[in-house]
Amino acid sequence: MKYKTCISIGENTPEKIRSKLKVALKKSDYVEIRLDFLKSEQVPKTLEIIKKDLNKVVCTLRPKTEGGKFAGNEKERISIIKLIAEYNPFLLDIEFNTLNKNKELFKYLKSTKTKLLVSWHDFKKTPKNSELKNKIKQMSKFSTNVKIVSTAKSTDDSTRMLELYNNKGKNNLISFAMGDFGRISRILCLYLGSPYTYVSLGKAIAPGQFSVDEVKKIINLKKK
Repeated sequence: MKYKTCISIGENTPEKIRSKLKVALKKSDYVEIRLDFLKSEQVPKTLEIIKKDLNKVVCTLRPKTEGGKFAGNEKERISIIKLIAEYNPFLLDIEFNTLNKNKELFKYLKSTKTKLLVSWHDFKKTPKNSELKNKIKQMSKFSTNVKIVSTAKSTDDSTRMLELYNNKGKNNLISFAMGDFGRISRILCLYLGSPYTYVSLGKAIAPGQFSVDEVKKIINLKKK
């Protein structure tokens, strides 16, 4: 079985994104492009210059309230999300809270047949098992591609996130924990059925993230 990676890219110009994407696609199966690192007006140009590679790209436009950098208002963000959908990326990552609040947006994305990755993050802690299971149940109403990520304050927290693979049902589940205590879960999730794990090209974009080269070394060790 081939374990897959997804390199996260966060750059502040369309040109930098294009050049990093070229490098990333040589090293990784997929690439997550954090479009929230750009100014709003730069997004259309970026989508245009990378459109031929979007079938391997997870597009993300994360608001500040969800740990992202998007500085505009929500109305503006929703209109950009609709624009991204028109380009039909491999996955369009949208927060569970956004879809839950905005049924119109979900309806629209359903009509465009956009492949959604519904995501939920807890940047402070790891909730109880029952709460996490319930969250997955709610999230899977929007898509079978579900990403649920917490912050680990102990090894137990990390284990709790990995135990969710026992209850994933028909979902393509991506579940791991951030932070130093969560680092190992970013690798172990691959062996439990995660479609891929998030990595960096060099400097980590998220707490506890490995680089693509580190993950490849670890996976190859396992094969030996």
